[in-house]
Amino acid sequence: MVDAANRERPNLDGVKVGGHQASSASLVSAMTALWFAHLGPDDRVAVKPHAAPVFHAIQYLLGDLDRAYLTRLRSRGGLQSYPSRTKDPDRVDFSTGSVGLGAAAPLFAAATRRYVDAHFGPRPRSRFVAILGDAELDEGNIWEAVADPATQGLGDVMWLVDFNRQSLDRVVPGVRIDQWRGQFEAAGWHVLEVKYGRRLQAAFARPGGHHLRAWLDRMPNEQYQSMFGLTGRTLRDRLTEGAPAELGDVLAEVADEDLATLVRDLGGHDVEALLSAYAQCDAVTDRPSVVFAYTVKGWGLPTAGDPRNHSSLLTGAQIDELRAQLGLTAQTEWDRLDPGTAAGALAAGRAELLRRPAAAPAPPIALPAQTGVGTRRPIATQEAFGRILTDLARIDTVAPYLVTTAPDVATSTNLAGFINRTGVFAPTARRSWTEDGILRWSEGPTGQHVELGISEMNLFLLLGQLGLAEHLSGQRLLPVGTVYDPFVLRGLDAFVYGAYSGSRFVVAGTPSGVSLAAEGGAHQSTITPSVGLELPNVTFVEPAYAGALDWLLCDALHRVGTAAQPTGDGGTDASGDGEGSYYFRLTTRPIDQQPYEAARQRIGDVALRRQVLDGAYRLVDAYLEYPHLRGDGLAPAPLVHLVGSGAVLPEVLAAAAELAEEGIAAHVVDVTSLDRLYRSWQRSLRRSVRTATLPELPGALHCAFGTRAPVVTVHDAASHAMSWIGSALGVPAVPLGVDRFGESGTVADLYELHDLMPGSIVNAALTALALGGGQGR
Repeated sequence: MVDAANRERPNLDGVKVGGHQASSASLVSAMTALWFAHLGPDDRVAVKPHAAPVFHAIQYLLGDLDRAYLTRLRSRGGLQSYPSRTKDPDRVDFSTGSVGLGAAAPLFAAATRRYVDAHFGPRPRSRFVAILGDAELDEGNIWEAVADPATQGLGDVMWLVDFNRQSLDRVVPGVRIDQWRGQFEAAGWHVLEVKYGRRLQAAFARPGGHHLRAWLDRMPNEQYQSMFGLTGRTLRDRLTEGAPAELGDVLAEVADEDLATLVRDLGGHDVEALLSAYAQCDAVTDRPSVVFAYTVKGWGLPTAGDPRNHSSLLTGAQIDELRAQLGLTAQTEWDRLDPGTAAGALAAGRAELLRRPAAAPAPPIALPAQTGVGTRRPIATQEAFGRILTDLARIDTVAPYLVTTAPDVATSTNLAGFINRTGVFAPTARRSWTEDGILRWSEGPTGQHVELGISEMNLFLLLGQLGLAEHLSGQRLLPVGTVYDPFVLRGLDAFVYGAYSGSRFVVAGTPSGVSLAAEGGAHQSTITPSVGLELPNVTFVEPAYAGALDWLLCDALHRVGTAAQPTGDGGTDASGDGEGSYYFRLTTRPIDQQPYEAARQRIGDVALRRQVLDGAYRLVDAYLEYPHLRGDGLAPAPLVHLVGSGAVLPEVLAAAAELAEEGIAAHVVDVTSLDRLYRSWQRSLRRSVRTATLPELPGALHCAFGTRAPVVTVHDAASHAMSWIGSALGVPAVPLGVDRFGESGTVADLYELHDLMPGSIVNAALTALALGGGQGR
């Protein structure tokens, strides 16, 4: 497959296709043992990214992949470079590609299954298997996942490490097996090594064989790897270089032509040894297991053990020689196994055993349009978020499906009310040794909050698997996570992974921006709106008012509870309705709710809710709020749009009032979702580009802005996140925002430093009008 993609398919752009032949070869034995002798239909597997060709080859041999795809590796509409739940045509349980994340995903999928079984009844047993490269153990997120209390005691988890002792750039100096074994065991894991194959084990059992084993155990990794390209006397000399004299006597009985086969006989290429290890892992049910399978990178290929074989490709002559060695021809190399042979019969039997019946879609979880959160006093969106969740937990048709999680920030992100009502999840009941009159931290199998250690990577990995629970565990959930907004970036790789995998969940980044004030620059997020806006399959939401948040959060959870999930065979694209997961950026700054209630009275609930969900609405209509600006038959006052999002709306409103005193009309537009607003504009532009027609202003923008007039955007975030609005409307724009790191101070102090106070907004409006050259009248 890799050779066809690189040498036989026309390369029209000159960019290397690739495909990792050596990394695939190191795992053919371990993966053959899994699919053709070990796995069951309910098991879930994450495949090492660079072994994707092996996975697809196995699916083809089992009849789950059409022949036409084999020559479409790494091509448009074909097989993806790395296993993808949403892009590949065959059944993929976990997307992999960003190393370390695919390995950890089955661990959190098993944690999700434990939660589902506790709340909705046991499912058929599944084993959650991760196949990973040894270099992936250098990724920090691996050890964060292994050490988290939420992943302890998961006896249905097995990690299979392709221990080939090579990374992308080099043969790894030394062997870190003792270090890694210690780390896994300290975290409570069961550890196994499959180091030597049957030939070497037989040699060790012969008289004096212990000298050979002791020498191979002690030999530097670089020296061992250097022997793979050697044969005969040269190999014997390298093997015995620096060895005790007794080794020569042991090897005297091994002929030169047999020495290479013996030396390379590692356990990771011995199917019986591998199956024995898998069975031992099955027998350990009180903790996760990890198997270190010693392998040769490039096993069976002329590039075996070469330090630079990671991305190297066999030549045409080498492919011809390999084909001949395997008894194949150019005409038969794509054939499935002959069903009349023992191997063909085995494949057919395994295909039947592994076949999964199509799962019936889980019943949708419908949510109310709103909870009716109170808005009679100034309130912050973070507080409103917690109250809305607690109110939803009182609804019998919604409450059972809600599950929250946080990396040790549950109480400081206003989840306390939800926790008080639903409890904290633990596999068994745990006694609480302290009494807290405010927070009831009751842990047991009925709890609905999963507490994590301080790891944002784990937060998004768990949310990603909770959001795929329907596919992997047969149960739809409503997952909600909270995290301090600046630390969304610490979990960003896992956030991207969840979005790419088609998961659907809600995450609240709170508190955010320089509105966090006294906390200082290290905790004041500025670029997170750009992440939310630009990340595919994620909808970014940043409301200012509790009523709007109520509509938006209930709508988001309703969509999570009713949308189709990707099936794992490319059947449902992750993009779906374009919404994906939901990222709410919230704040601890209480603001007066009266302006929103006034807009609600003016516009009406039906129309306002539609506009809020679409991404923007006119919070203040200057001509209605200040009738003298209409002109009454004379020319109306100059017009400017003041556009705000989130916590800055009080300053925007104050600026509009000041401009009115100066005879300038300022409509105030509250952007509730930059993301939806931007997507509607982009859809219009792309439709225009693809059909060669004139674009139309999308309804959401038209509703909120109407008349063309210069724009000032105001945001407690980097100013560029909203700066596109001027282009969308075709008018001059002055973007205000936070374009340098913050510091400690009051909200007023920091807003003044970053030109977010009413006076600065007024001056920006005058600048925008000047740039408009008469626009806005």
